Amino acid sequence: MTVPAALAAELAAAGVVRGTPLAFVLGASAVGLAWPGGAREVAAPPAEVAAALAGLDPRWTWWAARETAAPLVAVGVRLRTCWDLGAVGRLLHGLRRDDPAAVWAAARGLAEPDRLRGETDLFDVDGEDGSALRGDGQLSREWLRGAWRLEPGRWAALALDVQARQEAELCAVADPRAVARGGPLALLTALAESAAALLAVELEADGLPLDTAVAGALLTDVVGPRPTSAEDDAVQRRARDAEALRHFPGGPVDLRSPLQVKDLLARVGLVLPDTRSWRLEPHAATSPAVAALLRWRRAERTATTYGWGWLDRHVSAGRLRGEWRAADGASGRMTASAGLHNLPAELRPAVRAADGWSFVRADLGQVEPRVLAAVSGDTGLAGAAREDDMYAPVAAALGCDRPTAKVAVLAAMYGQTSGTAGAALKDLDRAYPVAMAYLRRAEEAGQRGTDLRTYGGRLLRLSRAEPSLRSQSAPEPHGGLQSPPGHGRFARNAVVQGAAAELFKAWAATVRDGLRPLGGAVVLCLHDELLLHVPTAQAGAAARLLVDALDATAHWWAAGSAVRFVADVAVVQSWADAKGT
Repeated sequence: MTVPAALAAELAAAGVVRGTPLAFVLGASAVGLAWPGGAREVAAPPAEVAAALAGLDPRWTWWAARETAAPLVAVGVRLRTCWDLGAVGRLLHGLRRDDPAAVWAAARGLAEPDRLRGETDLFDVDGEDGSALRGDGQLSREWLRGAWRLEPGRWAALALDVQARQEAELCAVADPRAVARGGPLALLTALAESAAALLAVELEADGLPLDTAVAGALLTDVVGPRPTSAEDDAVQRRARDAEALRHFPGGPVDLRSPLQVKDLLARVGLVLPDTRSWRLEPHAATSPAVAALLRWRRAERTATTYGWGWLDRHVSAGRLRGEWRAADGASGRMTASAGLHNLPAELRPAVRAADGWSFVRADLGQVEPRVLAAVSGDTGLAGAAREDDMYAPVAAALGCDRPTAKVAVLAAMYGQTSGTAGAALKDLDRAYPVAMAYLRRAEEAGQRGTDLRTYGGRLLRLSRAEPSLRSQSAPEPHGGLQSPPGHGRFARNAVVQGAAAELFKAWAATVRDGLRPLGGAVVLCLHDELLLHVPTAQAGAAARLLVDALDATAHWWAAGSAVRFVADVAVVQSWADAKGT
């Protein structure tokens, strides 16, 4: 019997079964393992150890998927479930860091330690005796610098200790609906957040299918042929500028300067407070000059951010690859680099499924208003959310048209109180008092600097006077509603946007698990949208999976609320073919 096979038999005899936490650490020359009641080190390749133990289906526990799971994913080992200590630390304790020092301190109720400096000095060794823990209970700086690699079994045991403490604290988070959903929602959210951290590693490794020939042709159409030199690039840039400027009278200006562009627009009779695209777009149909300026902006954005250099840097082996984060910012949304979350519509036709494969895309419909209905417990708004288009019954309740109802609901969540939305907000108070009171309580907590938890249990550290949090703004809603500044309004939106992010990741985790027998993979998580890459023969099954997984997730996530969540699902060969893109 090989070492990994014997190890699997040993752990099974020790009671490691489906769902048992199993800490997994990659040491210098051995794998460190720890489980309730035991720990050991195994001198065998990590991938072989993980593959041998996968049949036990434990809950793989690690400090961070990016460090531990990435080497396994790189060689084709895909594990089903996990507990990511860093991801759970961000959720449970509102951490901005997910390194072991911060995660350990939070789990133990200790002050967050300073980050390690670049070089070892006397402060690093003060109070150290070679053991994993210092006298003050913090993790040893020597161990944090890498000494743990020589004792991975001990490091795994410490990880298991943190997991147990995190799980106990999550179970203690108040949750009046725990019985309805079969367990504390904060605990279930932690499992989904951990799965999202693992999914982020897989997304980074797999990449998004992209046809470089199509991408090259599209870039040529938008910004011109590939430059042969820096001077050639400058010539193309001047030509793009000249094409836009010829529609305006007078001398040339710097189109990259908002102030100069304001003066340029005044030449054609448009005096505007700013030059944002959404403010210019209504004038494009009647002003060739504005239409030319907007075309220039699209081309310039593509040339500078998504041009030939971007294609060379981020596309390899027919895949667009970037770094993924499972929970970025206070609201916990998934984010990605390399343009994965901001790819211009002009380039989306290049995102094409491989031969014999298809994309299956699903986009959650009106997800944030539906989330508000669920988290607030407003039965009236929940009733509206049972419809395919919930804005229609909202409009009827407010006595207005659908566009006004939509603006009012978005304004309520983003804190807008003036303009068209202002009058409708009064009607929202009358029609949906519970939901509006929920938003006001969040805003008042933010104004007071009182910490909040999202519906799923994410701690929003509003008591810390963080300039980054104060300046953070939510995405601008369609129609030009600007995200207002301020802690209170941030909190008002974060309790909805954060809960929506938690629902989305729980859905994505369920889909990821269901895709295993279909041979497909999640290749993009874009705010409220999932894009799957599956063998064409399995596309129908994947489409059904997306809907069934959403229903299953909503059943426990929104237990007892009667809120209905909907998704628009399409099977396509190119991302650009999907409705709504």
